[in-house]
Amino acid sequence: MLSDTEIPFSKLPSTARKHVYVFQGHQFLDRFAMGVMVAVTALALQGRGLGVGEIGALFAVYAAVTLTTELPFGGLADGVGRKPIFLIATVATVMASIVFILSDAFWPLAASFGLVGLGRALRSGTLDAWYVEELRARAPGVDIQPLLARAQTANFAGLGFGAIVGGFLPGLFAGNDPSDPIIGQTVFDVSYAAGLGLTFVVLTYTIFLIREPSRALNGAVVLREIRSVPGTIRGGAQFAVSNRALLLLLAILALMLFATNPVEVLWPTVVQTMLDPDRAAAVVGILTAGYFLAIAVGASLAGHVSRLFRRRHALTLAAVLGALFLCQIALALQGALIGFIGAFLLFSVVLGLSESPAAAILHAHVPDNRRSTILSVQSLLKQLGAMLGLLVLGWIGDAGGVSAAWIAGGVGLGVASVLAKLLARQTSG
Repeated sequence: MLSDTEIPFSKLPSTARKHVYVFQGHQFLDRFAMGVMVAVTALALQGRGLGVGEIGALFAVYAAVTLTTELPFGGLADGVGRKPIFLIATVATVMASIVFILSDAFWPLAASFGLVGLGRALRSGTLDAWYVEELRARAPGVDIQPLLARAQTANFAGLGFGAIVGGFLPGLFAGNDPSDPIIGQTVFDVSYAAGLGLTFVVLTYTIFLIREPSRALNGAVVLREIRSVPGTIRGGAQFAVSNRALLLLLAILALMLFATNPVEVLWPTVVQTMLDPDRAAAVVGILTAGYFLAIAVGASLAGHVSRLFRRRHALTLAAVLGALFLCQIALALQGALIGFIGAFLLFSVVLGLSESPAAAILHAHVPDNRRSTILSVQSLLKQLGAMLGLLVLGWIGDAGGVSAAWIAGGVGLGVASVLAKLLARQTSG
């Protein structure tokens, strides 16, 4: 990692700069489409008459499909190509949105959530791998961490602005009778329709602007690659276990999600207790957008922070995780709305700082022919860490309150910071 050279963006080859701009645009559009829909998902389900248990079951369907298909499709992307698999993922997202808009019963909605999970698994590690490999081909020997940060900034900015638009659209199109929506089953489905339209834009953008070296694709080739997926997964898992630096990084990321995912999921319940019921929904919506935008700010600052640590990415990650630990403890101790909002946004900025150093470490230790597979392994372990965090810390939250759960989760961040220091010693970075 230290052998890579940091070059100002303006000094990069024009082909490399163009590649970054294309991917930034793609990330922003893709996440914008998702943010528009995510902003109203729970409200749209409640508007269909679903209870909390049924809504939880739908998200469980999504999680189960994602977890069971994550690795196979990551391995397939390494063999068939990243762009074709991403396009299939986008088609799955289109189908999921159409089914959602047309459905008002649990089982069709479960099919929609299953398709969302399938799309998530399909897209994992596809164009991210393409982005890194093309960067290294167009700007060899360049430190990619600042360029990863640029992509992640566009990613979270898209989610943030999408959440703002998705939250405001229902009010603009509600009309005089909110019980008679202009599209779908509830007034909130207008945001889903907008997200569906944007997904077609993403599909078109991908077809015409994402260019991947062509591979011979026919029925026999695809069948051969499908048959080789178990071996690809096995080889990827063995590689992750045998590479100590990569194994440490994956453990760090799982611990980080164990600690921070309960914050992401449970913070609206804390805010609601500080507000009048009439104001709660609006404030939660604004803070949801603020959360994503603050992460985008953190991602944009990651390159500057990395330079403070002389581009030693593991050491940067250790310091960021230590700061995140302090922020999570501070957030847990807040009792007033203004203090909570300030601590929450600071927590989100620091969370954004962690993204690109971790990605830079991972890509430095993964060969191209296993990049999508290892990215899927990473995604799988992060999701498992997040699920365990919700189970363990959720139980603590039931017994001692959300603040106690967040403080307990801080232990995971402390351990992750220590492991990152060990990683820094091992990799000299």
